[in-house]
Amino acid sequence: MTTAAVGRLVGYSVQQVRDLERLEVIPRAERAANGYRSYDDRHVTALRAYRAIAAAIGPVPARRMFPALVAGTVDDAAEAIDDLHAGIARDRSDVRQALRGLEAVLADPTDESDERDVMAIGELAEALGVRPSALRHWEDQGLVHPARTGASRRYDVRAIAEARLVSVLRAGGYGIPQIARVLGQWRTDGLTAEATALLQARLADLTRRSIRLLEGAGHVHALLDGRQRATARR
Repeated sequence: MTTAAVGRLVGYSVQQVRDLERLEVIPRAERAANGYRSYDDRHVTALRAYRAIAAAIGPVPARRMFPALVAGTVDDAAEAIDDLHAGIARDRSDVRQALRGLEAVLADPTDESDERDVMAIGELAEALGVRPSALRHWEDQGLVHPARTGASRRYDVRAIAEARLVSVLRAGGYGIPQIARVLGQWRTDGLTAEATALLQARLADLTRRSIRLLEGAGHVHALLDGRQRATARR
């Protein structure tokens, strides 16, 4: 197959196919006497594997791992894919924990003040499993509002709830602008629908990534199995 033909089969441009070959994401193409590249089914399989795995973990990490993946053994490939699945599983666990944390925040009243509930920065950081510097950063970003007495910070019930919400959404993989918007809605209207929707969307994206990773693993196996069969015939 020509460069254009193999590109059409997998949805890549001629330049993308050439770039991926140069980066050793796919095997080197045979060269005819006139210098034209000649591709076969191996290259199509490798490109499909890369496309699926890039959709699962991102193109830059995929480009970094693929040369070793397609040149290694089936055992090496299986271990690499397992590691990727484990990473997605950890992310999914974090998001589900964040959803449970969100429910816990909503279940606790924030309008009942009790001096016994006030926490120092170190106590709150330990309770949330974050560093005190994270709490100071969230304060600098206007997300959390502790009371200040000189250099000391005191977190009342509402400030603790703010910090818990920030921690929940950070664990779900969200950045400061999205978290600020959710907190604004929560403070003014008591709404947390967007926070829940963000975390549910994150779960759906992780499922999509996991499925693409399964697809890519199948193509990688076909590529390596074909290489082993060709070697055995020699």
